[in-house]
Amino acid sequence: MTIRTLVFFLCLSLSTLSSIAQHITISGYVSDKKSGERLIGAVVYLPDLKAGTASNNFGFYSITIPSSADSADLRAAYVGYTTFERKISLTQNIVLNIELGETKELKEVVVSAQKAALHERTQMSAIDLPIQTIKSLPAFLGEPDIMKAIQLLPGIQAGNEGTSGLYVRGGSPDQNLILLDGVPVYNASHLFGFFSVFNADAIRSVEVIKGGFPARYGGRLSSVIDINMKEGDKNKIHGEGGIGIIASRLTLEGPIQKGKSSFMVSGRRTYIDVLAAPFMKGTSKGGYYFYDLNGKANFTLGKKDHVYVSGYFGNDKFYFSDKSSDGNSTSTFGAGIRWGNITAVGRWNHEFNPKLFGNLTTYYSRYRFSVSAESGSTTNGITENFLLKYLSGIDDLAAKYDFDIIPSPNHYIRVGTGVIAHTYTPGAQTTKISYSGLTSDTTVGQKAIYGTETDTYIEDDVKITSKLKANLGVHFAGFFVRDKFYSSIQPRVALRYLINEQLSAKGSFVQMNQYINLLTNSSIGLPTDLWVPSTDKIPPQLSRQAAAGLAYTHNAGYEFSLEGYYKTMDNIIEYREGASFFNSTTGWEDKVESGKGTSYGAEVFVQKKKGKFTGMLGYTLSWTNRKFANLNNGQTFPYKYDRRNDFKVAGVYTLSKRIELSAEWVYGTGNAITLPIGYYQGANGEEITVYGSRNGYRMPSYHRGDVSIRFSKEKKWGSRSWILGAYNVYNRKNPFFIYNDSGTFKMVSLFPIIPSVSYQFKF
Repeated sequence: MTIRTLVFFLCLSLSTLSSIAQHITISGYVSDKKSGERLIGAVVYLPDLKAGTASNNFGFYSITIPSSADSADLRAAYVGYTTFERKISLTQNIVLNIELGETKELKEVVVSAQKAALHERTQMSAIDLPIQTIKSLPAFLGEPDIMKAIQLLPGIQAGNEGTSGLYVRGGSPDQNLILLDGVPVYNASHLFGFFSVFNADAIRSVEVIKGGFPARYGGRLSSVIDINMKEGDKNKIHGEGGIGIIASRLTLEGPIQKGKSSFMVSGRRTYIDVLAAPFMKGTSKGGYYFYDLNGKANFTLGKKDHVYVSGYFGNDKFYFSDKSSDGNSTSTFGAGIRWGNITAVGRWNHEFNPKLFGNLTTYYSRYRFSVSAESGSTTNGITENFLLKYLSGIDDLAAKYDFDIIPSPNHYIRVGTGVIAHTYTPGAQTTKISYSGLTSDTTVGQKAIYGTETDTYIEDDVKITSKLKANLGVHFAGFFVRDKFYSSIQPRVALRYLINEQLSAKGSFVQMNQYINLLTNSSIGLPTDLWVPSTDKIPPQLSRQAAAGLAYTHNAGYEFSLEGYYKTMDNIIEYREGASFFNSTTGWEDKVESGKGTSYGAEVFVQKKKGKFTGMLGYTLSWTNRKFANLNNGQTFPYKYDRRNDFKVAGVYTLSKRIELSAEWVYGTGNAITLPIGYYQGANGEEITVYGSRNGYRMPSYHRGDVSIRFSKEKKWGSRSWILGAYNVYNRKNPFFIYNDSGTFKMVSLFPIIPSVSYQFKF
């Protein structure tokens, strides 16, 4: 779809909106009464007229109703806040900005659903995770982690022990679209995958979508993880932070101009390098640390305009150096690995009229990885130096415009278009040798690859009858690279049928295309994984997913869902046997195989959202397979993370206003692995290993329990909490990898029981 077509559609929509003269429109923003921060997904409804809607990602809502009544009761509700109620006159259009105050009841940790009840929503395979839930669950080394909390959901599996990687419905990590304030984040992990880059103190909302993707999302096959940062308090300055075993963090927010603009800044840093320094001997120095810095500012320019500016900066650094001397000669050695992300985004919201809301977004995103090794020596005045560097990364520069059109309670239309200019650096290796003043400098590897990605979408969340609702849409995408243009038309259909007031049946079908790939040699989430594009030799990935299920909401605060899904994936790639990123003399396109994948299964999810005890339980039964013409003799084999049974349970119990208990337990079928089955002697006398079928063996099952207890106390200056926890509380020796030791297979476990203590505060 061209820009001209999009403009025509908008003009047609505006013409349609202006023709509905016999209707009344109620519109405005929903915000936190105390901070002024706008609330996402707040439900606004008129119970007598059976009409309602939810506020969008910027707190805007709009309801258009027939002007048959003189007045009506309006209510607004949001989890953790008192319900807003007001009788309104229906004689003319109304602009009503709603402020919700936090409930004064005993705090309840809500597992999900800030929006309408689960069974009422058209969207399936989607879950909202409130930040308070994430902070209340047991945390690895006492550091709350968004990605590890997401791993507790059904259909989402972790990689290896302790890592924050996500494998959603049989997909690989590159098939997850991870958005931070609408900007893709390519490497979302610190410490080789054991922590994510998202500081929970800086985050406002998290939504996870596993299937039935609305048309506004595109570019990945398996999931969307939509994360939004806090806007900042418009009325007063306050903050929060924490001090843990390996990291500390601090967040500050407050007004720039009271009531009109605000800021939020949040920082986190580990001090593993500081703790390790006393143990470094002699002239050796080394360490590791990572840091995150989040910032956001927002400005109200008038009743109809709002501007947001936000950014994220994060880096990991591992370094080691040594210097030695024997009198006649001196030698030095140094090595380091660095990787990190930068995102910067500007957004302009404009309310064209009560039924049309627009959001213009421009952003820059960068991911970089570099490794270096340097050695030098000086002997009798002659100096020799050797330097090796490896660099890879990806840069994005993008702009997009999205519109929300709400002509009536029966329609919620979204339409938008965007363009992204990608610059891929698949890997360049530089070698520099100096000897007695003479220098040789050599760079090998592929040149940068430039690609342009475009997309346009239209979707409508439409109420067809009192029982049947649908989300119908189409996503148009294109990708231009090396004089090659790929295009796709991706249909999206989701249906919801109300069986009764508490039970609904849902179904969906989606097609997704992906123009980027992640090449990886490891399952640990190493930063050496390379992001590479589709090219004239490598076609885009393609998936089709169908899902169906039931959703039930109980009055006591329970929600139940049962879903089955079937997904196919085409043009997925893997390294050929023995290939890796280290050999830069060969282009990456000549090192990979293209194949197919399938994934299917069933998921059960139960949530308790009210009362002193809240929690969730999830179970997944699934099959995930891969097939490549030149791998495993062309035979289908299970994916490494094919996990037949996956069970998770987590709960939080509020014992009193000062004491909170939480626990979680996870169980999963062991990962699939390839093992040697024999050996023979080669022509030159070398021993050659014979392997069995690819991923034909299973590691032992994985299971683990975590617990924590929180002691909170109100102070004159704010509040403080001490959190005591234990990861792997019963010291299960879970498999990390298996190796062959003289014909005997031995298993290596990584994490025993790990106690933790952390201190958190708010002021």
